[in-house]
Amino acid sequence: MDFSRAGKRVQTMTKPLTLLFSFLRSGSRVEIWLYENTELRIEGKIIGFDEYMNLVLEDAYEFSTKRPGKKPIGRILLKGDNLALVKTS
Repeated sequence: MDFSRAGKRVQTMTKPLTLLFSFLRSGSRVEIWLYENTELRIEGKIIGFDEYMNLVLEDAYEFSTKRPGKKPIGRILLKGDNLALVKTS
């Protein structure tokens, strides 16, 4: 969020859980980069999360950055310790 203060533009910080909640509310698909497995990515729709950033994804699939193709995995729970990046896909 941006707002003006004495003619200067000030940017406020978005909290990680607030961003996850916006992904949940909008129903958008997200791409997850894993912490120690940089070749494997997971994409799905967030249907739940908690304060530890554990995520429940629906209609998820995994794909590799090195090989073509996607493997459907359905509904999964990703532990927050494994998340390196969460972005819209």
